[in-house]
Amino acid sequence: MNRWYRLAAAVVAMMMIANLQYAWTLFVEPLRASTHWKLSDVQWGFTLFITFETWAMPFSGWLIDRIGPKLFLSFAGILCGGGWAMLGHVSSLSELYFYYSLAGFGAALVYCGSTGIGLKWFPDRRGLAAGLISAGFGSGSALFIGPIAHILKVQDYRAAFLYTGIAQGLMIVIAAQFLENPPKAAPVTTTRVKVRTHSEDFNSLEMLRTPHYYMMFFMALMMGIGGLMVTAQVGPMSKTLKFSAAILTLSLTINPLANGGGRLFWGSISDLLGRERTMMIAFFLHALMLLSVVTLGKSSPTLFIVTIALVFFTWGPVYSLFPSCCADFFGAKNASSNYSFIYAAKGTASILGGGAAAALFEKTHSWDYGFYACAALALCSSILAIVLRRMPLPQKIALAARYAHTP
Repeated sequence: MNRWYRLAAAVVAMMMIANLQYAWTLFVEPLRASTHWKLSDVQWGFTLFITFETWAMPFSGWLIDRIGPKLFLSFAGILCGGGWAMLGHVSSLSELYFYYSLAGFGAALVYCGSTGIGLKWFPDRRGLAAGLISAGFGSGSALFIGPIAHILKVQDYRAAFLYTGIAQGLMIVIAAQFLENPPKAAPVTTTRVKVRTHSEDFNSLEMLRTPHYYMMFFMALMMGIGGLMVTAQVGPMSKTLKFSAAILTLSLTINPLANGGGRLFWGSISDLLGRERTMMIAFFLHALMLLSVVTLGKSSPTLFIVTIALVFFTWGPVYSLFPSCCADFFGAKNASSNYSFIYAAKGTASILGGGAAAALFEKTHSWDYGFYACAALALCSSILAIVLRRMPLPQKIALAARYAHTP
């Protein structure tokens, strides 16, 4: 089968898990109104979802690299669809946390398997392939925001969870039937000299022994906090600023398009400029966009929509640049497993971007502190990209020699 068909199926699967993260903010206030739970209590559910979506990936990535993605993504469709649908029937916080975590585990399988497809089948266009696949996740919820808002208006949040859960689960199972690993990772034949890469394949244990991994992990961590904070809190923030429900719906429709467009745009640019140079630019702009939300975005609905969208456009590339860079540095053979260890940074970031950010707002009654802190972290990540660019590529020979002399 042509590799582009497999890429298309991976993009569809990623689009079907987008709601689990990006449409969540639509359900926060209806849940609170029905249950009278605190904002921070509800948003710890978001944190648990991200935690299971990310921290389960290293193990699932190892299995997907060896067994293939078809079986795992079929199972993931059941977990994602069932877990999301059941959120409409929870009557306690423990049930909310359980079913949202279940959906998160399914999303980990989908994300890991789909990303590996792009990195393994497209060694010559990793930035483009990773950008397309991650754009599916970043923009997929745009298809559902309008219908979800309509169902919430004419029925309730229980029906919205149920209908979208069934539809998404079925589509993931269907897409999974078109996915499999290539017989052998294709050799890198790129002539784009600004993309630093080599043909050595590191397993995850070997990767974890390199400083490059820890540099990328902490960069992804610092960039992840701001984007996840905006993802989880844009609904409550819009309510705080007394913007209408129509403004929130429009923002939530544009945001995933900006997110997905950013992943594709910056991923493609990185094939030309190099991963690290692209990180420097995108991450610096992300810091500026976070500041623009609290300096300009609060003044009018139009500026709120524009600045939030630009935050997503400059945050999205985290999830196309790091998988491409990981495959460049550590090879494509174990791409699913290796990248999952970097993606795990998102789970840590969700602790601060979800429940902790909501708790900070409840204490200070202002969103400004969180945005200023996240802008500073994004700036630090941009600076670290310069350091990463100056580091030589990891070498298995040098790594083996170093540990051979370790007493």
